[in-house]
Amino acid sequence: MSRIIPVGLAKRSLDLILALTGMVLASPVLLGIYLWIKLTSPGPGLFRQVRLGAGEHEFVMYKFRTMRSDADPRVHQEYVQRLAAGDVEKVDGLYKLHQDPRITKAGKFLRKTSLDELPQLLNVLRGDMSLVGPRPMLPFEADLFGDWAKRRFEVKPGLTGLWQIRGRNKLTMEEGLHHDLEYVATRSVRLDLLIMLKTVPTVLWGSAR
Repeated sequence: MSRIIPVGLAKRSLDLILALTGMVLASPVLLGIYLWIKLTSPGPGLFRQVRLGAGEHEFVMYKFRTMRSDADPRVHQEYVQRLAAGDVEKVDGLYKLHQDPRITKAGKFLRKTSLDELPQLLNVLRGDMSLVGPRPMLPFEADLFGDWAKRRFEVKPGLTGLWQIRGRNKLTMEEGLHHDLEYVATRSVRLDLLIMLKTVPTVLWGSAR
């Protein structure tokens, strides 16, 4: 008699297998990017930032550093607060800080290709994140919306998700949150695989962040 594998166990197994495989296969690329950042901009190669995971528990998320090491985080926080309030207009069809002087030359390329997010594979291996899930949220962002958005914290945040394949920075924060909630309500291993398959062309041919 066949046994049905629980969705959570199947999802975690898929995360571990794909994240570990990705880390091994991409190790030359990871090393090359790390050295590129170190050689072209003073400061660490990795950027560490506190995000909220499942149950609103804080964890340290890893990314390749794309900004100057002395960049003021308040610039981004003020922009996000205005974006959440609907006080921001699109620039070239995107919601993003236009010509942000804090971003390094290497950082522009890494952000455009989403290669800056590859270190999050380590977060997946550690169990902080999943390959697919809601966007990893900053602590202050959680205070900008009401209880209606809290269900997004029922699952681990993801390296990619519906928000990634349906517009990324073309979306308002509220639109992105609705995509997060849709994922939570309809999540399955099949949906995860579909999102992962659609993420590659979205990153390669989608709009720059």
